[in-house]
Amino acid sequence: MEANIILVIILAISIIGKANSVSVAVAFLLILKLLNIQKYILPVLDSKGIFWALVILIATILIPIANGSISFINIKGNLISVVGITALLLSFFTTYLSGLGLKYLTVQGHGDVMPALILGSIAAAAFLGGVPVGPLITSGLLALVMKVFHKG
Repeated sequence: MEANIILVIILAISIIGKANSVSVAVAFLLILKLLNIQKYILPVLDSKGIFWALVILIATILIPIANGSISFINIKGNLISVVGITALLLSFFTTYLSGLGLKYLTVQGHGDVMPALILGSIAAAAFLGGVPVGPLITSGLLALVMKVFHKG
């Protein structure tokens, strides 16, 4: 019952904060629980959900290449520009952070910080016009800060 209350609170905050993707995700989980089928679906989501979400996200991002609106000439021109080089370096860094964050949340067992990450994403969506897709990168930053903090 406590899990349902937490999910409803996150749902309410995400609706108020206009974080639609979070609202849909929480509503989906609540429906699974309401239908009492979570014991079949949650283990699959837990083990393969991030992989398939990333596949869908990356496929969506690659659509301009797939439909031909981005060509080799566009890519070459972009990669030799300041913006392209900066994007490459930032992508390298944020992908590294995402990996750190995933390990921090799963392998190292710090999944309990996820509500704080989600709430921060919702607040940024509501007040700064952000898009709540950053919990992995944020957890990577958190893991990096915790590494530095614990070494010092």
